Amino acid sequence: MAGEANTRPARVAAQLRQELAQLVVRDLGDPRLAGLVVSSVTMSGDLRLAKVFWRLAILEAPGPLLNARIKETQTGLERASGRLKKAITVRLQLRVAPELKFEFDAGQEKRDRIDQLLEEVKVEAKSRA
Repeated sequence: MAGEANTRPARVAAQLRQELAQLVVRDLGDPRLAGLVVSSVTMSGDLRLAKVFWRLAILEAPGPLLNARIKETQTGLERASGRLKKAITVRLQLRVAPELKFEFDAGQEKRDRIDQLLEEVKVEAKSRA
């Protein structure tokens, strides 16, 4: 029974990520959410809090345009949180509706930037040889 208590939040988080991704793409018509990818979800042990990490599939160059796009998307998610919370509770048949906290996942952008820098180093090394 103790083992199940530890895995249930992870199981619910995986289902929640999948359902949120489908809801955002299919059911929400908000243009601010275009290109949104739900990267991961973590649940509290009592299933009352869900941290939803998201990123953008379509990236602008880092700077004010990207920052404005991130802020705009965050606002869209927060405005849709009530509808998402209700739909998730029904679809996953949860007793208590989890509070949804949305956070931008900057990790992917950092990995992309590192890959870009490594590629530039390779090109520079070839041009010197």
